[in-house]
Amino acid sequence: QVQLVESGGGSVQAGGTLRLSCTASGYTASTPCMAWFRQAPGKEREGVAFISAGGGYTGYADSVKGRFTVSRDTTKKLTYLQMNSLKPEDTAMYYCAARQAPSCSSLWSQVKSYNVWGKGTQVTVSS
Repeated sequence: QVQLVESGGGSVQAGGTLRLSCTASGYTASTPCMAWFRQAPGKEREGVAFISAGGGYTGYADSVKGRFTVSRDTTKKLTYLQMNSLKPEDTAMYYCAARQAPSCSSLWSQVKSYNVWGKGTQVTVSS
């Protein structure tokens, strides 16, 4: 059974930093594509960033480019989201997601592209 568990969320002031972690377990197939999503109250879940199976390719939503960085340690089955210069509008529940795909960049920001999800970690940014 594949499982994803997020950690690292919390409450920070605007301009602060947080690093989220996602631990994967139960994978027996090839290394999956990984992504981070977020969902604010009353809003749809949106893609934040993705990273390829080998870690060499990444992509970001326009709203976080230059502030967030996604990375992974495949040996430890960990995926990270470093969040700098946080803004109140970054407040949301953050989820990691995984999928097996020939191209990790294809449709990466669509919720329906992923079949494995964590339960999320809350990030709250105050002004």
